[in-house]
Amino acid sequence: MSDLYHEAHRQLQDQFDTRRLADRLDSIVHDTITEKDRAFIERMPMFFLATVDARGHANCSYKGGEPGFVRMVDERTLAFPSYDGNGMFLSMGNLAQTGEVGMLFIDFENQWRMRVNGHATVHAEDPLLAEFNEAQLVVRVAVREVFGNCPRYIHRMQLLEPSRFVPHNDCETPVPTWKRGIGDELLPAGDPARDAAREALDR
Repeated sequence: MSDLYHEAHRQLQDQFDTRRLADRLDSIVHDTITEKDRAFIERMPMFFLATVDARGHANCSYKGGEPGFVRMVDERTLAFPSYDGNGMFLSMGNLAQTGEVGMLFIDFENQWRMRVNGHATVHAEDPLLAEFNEAQLVVRVAVREVFGNCPRYIHRMQLLEPSRFVPHNDCETPVPTWKRGIGDELLPAGDPARDAAREALDR
């Protein structure tokens, strides 16, 4: 048995008579990344990231990239880049404060999902930074639990078009529209949106 369940989980399992089922499903939880897990994770172009701060306040965000932007470092470690965002750093700040992380990968076309829970560290100087184009930070996740999840409520959807804002090695990433009009005084030094805004004024 893992230590996945706490007393509140057990109370609800007993209330709905699912403790036996929960104990059986606990057997699929593992603390290492198998080759099958790796193949699934590294072909995903997105995942949902759950974090929590020291006050116990939760935050959930969407993270997108090219397939393979989440990679297995070893059988107990995942890594992914943190790209330029809105400057709030809600997820990264929470990870820096508590390290608690939940990652949810969903394949909407084939209707399957995988959960990864663990402890994350955030690195401003990491060897992988050079491999993730335009990454500001690298997050490394020490895996605690990995498990597939019942897919029955996953709506079947298809990817129509990848986001053009995902960094690529072979082209310049466009500046998002919302940053063009926000004003240089609010943007960090060196933000490409500063130049983009000036170019728009010059036209």
